[in-house]
Amino acid sequence: MRLDKFLKVSRIIKRRTLAKEISSEGRIEVNGRAAKASTGLAVGDTLVIRFGRSIVTYEILELNEKAKKEEAERMYKVLNEEKIEKESDF
Repeated sequence: MRLDKFLKVSRIIKRRTLAKEISSEGRIEVNGRAAKASTGLAVGDTLVIRFGRSIVTYEILELNEKAKKEEAERMYKVLNEEKIEKESDF
């Protein structure tokens, strides 16, 4: 599954276009590498996303093409969430 679609279906990011923008800015890493919107994901992959002044690390638990709100929360697990003092180049 593509990164941008996973972020939308899992409801980590509400819109697919926004997911594309964030990934094109280099604010998303998959398994330690900068990721584009078209990056393919697999179960067990680790995502690191910089949202403003916080960095959140997720583990992908399942991939669903469509998911209801309750199911979306089971698609990933938050491994770490940290606040940063100032914005830096991620």
